[in-house]
Amino acid sequence: MKQQTPARAKGPNKRRSTREELNQQARDRKRQKKHRGLSSGNRNSDSRQGNSGKGGKNLPDPRLGSKKPVALGVPASQAPKAEKVPARPLLSPSEELEKLENDPRLDALLDRIESGEAIDKKDRDWVNAQLDRIDELMQQLGLSFDDDAEEEGEEDLMRLLKGGD
Repeated sequence: MKQQTPARAKGPNKRRSTREELNQQARDRKRQKKHRGLSSGNRNSDSRQGNSGKGGKNLPDPRLGSKKPVALGVPASQAPKAEKVPARPLLSPSEELEKLENDPRLDALLDRIESGEAIDKKDRDWVNAQLDRIDELMQQLGLSFDDDAEEEGEEDLMRLLKGGD
């Protein structure tokens, strides 16, 4: 005797669906899946119509923001106060002059300029600013570049006038 398979024993025989029926069922499932979620444009829809009839109170448009004025500028009381930063370090002119004269970067750039090398504009501007500051400090201290040369020239003139060596 032939035994029944467990699948047939569970329930009545179901007829197999045709290809057209399977395709139609798939289309129906796809359509149902497509229409899930909120309707498009829900945020912009006028939802107040339903509420106005019930309560009689018109709600403001939720798309509009606050009507509170906003200050565009910073009030003077809240403005950060800039602290005065000295342009130069607080050194005496003689200390600052000594520091500038012993600056290794300035010495290296001056050596490159004297040897005829071209330096970029940023370094050239920095060297000019440092040299200008050295001139200012020397004027403040009453020094000049030609002090040594003038003294030697005066000594040479004195020798010539005295008839010395």
